[in-house]
Amino acid sequence: MRASRHSRAALLLASIPFVAMCFSVPLWDRVRPWVLGLPFNLFWLSALIVATSVCLFLADRLEIRHRRRDERAG
Repeated sequence: MRASRHSRAALLLASIPFVAMCFSVPLWDRVRPWVLGLPFNLFWLSALIVATSVCLFLADRLEIRHRRRDERAG
């Protein structure tokens, strides 16, 4: 049994939340403005948690499609 290769699209999609959380800090590192009653930085982190779930769900769907295509091909 050969090791499965992950699709590039799924890996890229799964890395978006990591990059957004780690490298966007200078953009959102402030308290004001307030969004939905939350300081901006807390709102941004909460939004990224939701975005992480969405990105990982979509990456999983891409992986399933990629795996099925590989099974049909060989």
